[in-house]
Amino acid sequence: MPSKSRSRTASTNGHRAEVEEDSLDDKNRLLLAELQSNPRITMSALARQVSMSAPAVTERVERLEQTGVIRGYRIDLDPAALGLPLTAFARIKPAAGQLTKLAQLAAATPQVTECYRITGEDCFLLKVHASTVEHLAEILDRFQTYGQSITSVVVSTPVPPRPLPVPIPASAPHS
Repeated sequence: MPSKSRSRTASTNGHRAEVEEDSLDDKNRLLLAELQSNPRITMSALARQVSMSAPAVTERVERLEQTGVIRGYRIDLDPAALGLPLTAFARIKPAAGQLTKLAQLAAATPQVTECYRITGEDCFLLKVHASTVEHLAEILDRFQTYGQSITSVVVSTPVPPRPLPVPIPASAPHS
């Protein structure tokens, strides 16, 4: 008799959670792929796309949310349309004892839309949006108290942010 599904640890926004291995069965992978292509799809339309009942799809999606496989649904806004046409990445090497303060400052700065703790000589990689070069300098100046930064301004985005690849079984119905 097969054993109960094993669990594995997954990271969800910096937190660890137990995720049942069978939570990523073929049907759930198909659901994830469909949701990535259209996160605003109704449960009944999603059910039709994957040849399941709406209650079964709703239950599966809720379980994927509860286990942290689905971390959220987001809107993709154009920073330039919001008056922030300049995007830059800043690598920051904190001064001694400033690691926590740098992380707190990044979290408290609305123009910092992503912050990663990284390996190597620098400890943080920040994605920053600004209205002008001067505005970018003002934002970065706030971080200078806590460490040294190296900044690169984005000139173009040949590969814009995109969804993760979800392996779909060959036998699955496609939309």
